[in-house]
Amino acid sequence: MSKTLRTAGAVLGTLALAGSLAACGGDSLEKSKDKSGSSASGGSSSTGGGKKGSLVIGAAGFTESAVLAELYAQVLADAGYSTSVTTVKNRELYEPALEKGEIDVVPEYAATLTEFLNAKVNGANAKPLASGDVTATVAELTKLAGPRGLKVLPSGEAVDQNAFAVTKEFAAKNNLKSLSDLGTSKAKVKIAAGDECKIRPFCEPGLTSKYGIDVTGIDPKGVGTPQAKQAVKDGVDQLVLTTTTDATLDTYGLVLLQDDKKLQNADNVLPVVNAKDAGGPEIADALGKLTKALTTADLVDLNRKVDAERSKPADVAKAYLQSKGLIKK
Repeated sequence: MSKTLRTAGAVLGTLALAGSLAACGGDSLEKSKDKSGSSASGGSSSTGGGKKGSLVIGAAGFTESAVLAELYAQVLADAGYSTSVTTVKNRELYEPALEKGEIDVVPEYAATLTEFLNAKVNGANAKPLASGDVTATVAELTKLAGPRGLKVLPSGEAVDQNAFAVTKEFAAKNNLKSLSDLGTSKAKVKIAAGDECKIRPFCEPGLTSKYGIDVTGIDPKGVGTPQAKQAVKDGVDQLVLTTTTDATLDTYGLVLLQDDKKLQNADNVLPVVNAKDAGGPEIADALGKLTKALTTADLVDLNRKVDAERSKPADVAKAYLQSKGLIKK
């Protein structure tokens, strides 16, 4: 599943999660590590000498997750662990593997994982627990994760969530920096998005009720697709639904509007580990240094290097970590 589809679907709460569960599939995960060494199945890379033991880092099937997994693997390798990265298609497969200890560490998104576990524990129609408040969301996630043998480590500034963009010209003409500005401007906008935007609370209904934005219609070109962004660039539509880590906005002359009233759930990046096998303070400390350094802008740049410049995730991760002084050169 692509990063855009993950964000546009799972982040939108329990209703969207149900659709995500139905859409995602894949074969069952094979045993991904031997506790006495480091081995991985289904697309993996290994790093480090392993003086402190071996750790398997899980990655989902999209660019950003692959980059984050490499960042985790290399910073943990620098801390003395033998690490391997295993790519597993989706959360429906890697989360149970994390609970079982077949995977030790995964990069996650606070709100998305909260609602995934909420549905798993309380049913698909459970009251949503994630919100735009990252502290409250992580607190709810911690309550859900603990009984399942998972430990949630602190989140940082980096966030990948739904966002709305306009052309730079449209923003300048209407003096826009935020979605509140757009509502105040009284400008009429047609949104390039998925057709579900019409009913989902974090799309058209939320834009109108929370921000007072005058939405004239939905142009069903998809979430963050090239066609959707081109439609806004061409002036056919005025607003596009995308994500905060979209690395191609500059190509279309687009700029994000700040979600200043926190319409979107807090999908901050954070590590989640198997509490028994990877819950120690040394692992938390190594990952914590990375979490504190990583920003949303960094994610955009890292995604761009892989998707646009065709660099390998491992190489991009290494260069970033060295530039931040997080691993030895």
